[in-house]
Parts: sequence; structure tokens; C-alpha cells
Amino acid sequence: MKKTILSLMTVALFAAACGAKKTAVAETAPVGKEIKAKELTPELAAGKSLYENSCVRCHKLYEPKEYSKTEWTPILVKMGKKAKLDETQMASITNYIDSQL
Repeated sequence: MKKTILSLMTVALFAAACGAKKTAVAETAPVGKEIKAKELTPELAAGKSLYENSCVRCHKLYEPKEYSKTEWTPILVKMGKKAKLDETQMASITNYIDSQL
């Protein structure tokens, strides 16, 4: 079931990436404002889904605010390699994590 969901998400991300050329940088919320789960853009929701489905395979999920952006960077690089995630998937997860900080 998880593989099917992950496969569908991968296809959706691939299709979205082919549709329009965009940068892989997340837009940040204004200082003092937090993006709530119901306010996530489709791109951030896809990143959240990838984060939840990919990372939980090996360990518990950590709340994005448990670490700073500086601390998350090497964690995401290392875990992305272990999970065999491609650049598009990693950009999606990174954008989601950054949006929650």
C-alpha cells in the first residue's frame, strides 16, 4: 500500500516538474506567521506526504521545529541518500521542512 502511494506521488511530482519550470526554493511565511497543515500549498503537501511516508520506514518522525534549518540540511542529505530519494523528492521534502520552521 505504501509503495503504491509513494509510486503515485512520484509520478505526480514528475508530471508537475515537467509541466512548468520552477525553482526548488520554498517561499517562506512572513515572520511570526506559521503555515498550518490545512494551509499547505499542493507542493508543500506533497513534500509533507513524502516526508511522512519515506522517513517513517526506518525511524520515528521528527517535528520540523525540533531542529534548525542549519541542523536539518545535513540530516536531509544523509537520509535522502539512505532512502534513495531523487533530487525532486528531496527538494519537495526540504521545502516542506523549511516551511514549518
